Amino acid sequence: MKINLLSCFAQRPDRRAISKCLVEISHNTNEALSEELTDILLEGDAVEIEIGDKSSGSALRALRKLSVEYEFIA
Repeated sequence: MKINLLSCFAQRPDRRAISKCLVEISHNTNEALSEELTDILLEGDAVEIEIGDKSSGSALRALRKLSVEYEFIA
């Protein structure tokens, strides 16, 4: 499943937690790439990632907990 990470609306976003979450939920993301994607997201640009169908529920919960707004890509 592909999702588009739109923005993070937390007052004080936790870069490290967002980056770690991206590594855990994304199929093809390593630590360096997740840090770069987190920076892009926090600068205000959308980021597209692919997550596994089996872990989609927990991945989406983790993103909501971090105040990351997302949308599904068809």
